[in-house]
Amino acid sequence: MARHRISSGSRFEDEIGYSRAVVDGDWVFVSGTTGYDYATMTIAPGVVDQCEQAFRNIEAAVKQAGGRMEDIVRATFILPDRADWPLCWPVVKKWLGRVRPASTMMVAGLQAPEMRIEIEVTARLRRREGDR
Repeated sequence: MARHRISSGSRFEDEIGYSRAVVDGDWVFVSGTTGYDYATMTIAPGVVDQCEQAFRNIEAAVKQAGGRMEDIVRATFILPDRADWPLCWPVVKKWLGRVRPASTMMVAGLQAPEMRIEIEVTARLRRREGDR
């Protein structure tokens, strides 16, 4: 399989020099993803809404790569405020509870003060019944 890039359409990908995701063989590496809503070009103020949007953005990238959320094997969560992390647990469980990937949570500053969470994932594409 050839290596290819997936774009979210964000101007920052070109300006900074990164891709929303890179597919290399069976592996999908999704860049740190925030709760930015590319359809409305806005970001919600609350960490729970941002977490939910980040997962929607991740799902879109994984699907573009030919995968499913069930293919995620690793997740990294970065939050500027550790007190926000427990608020995100129900959202994380909704999206990854059945998958239960290896994961890490770190406390660190993000690119902009309005960003309350960033999520990075790695997935491994699997052949499924019906795939050719």
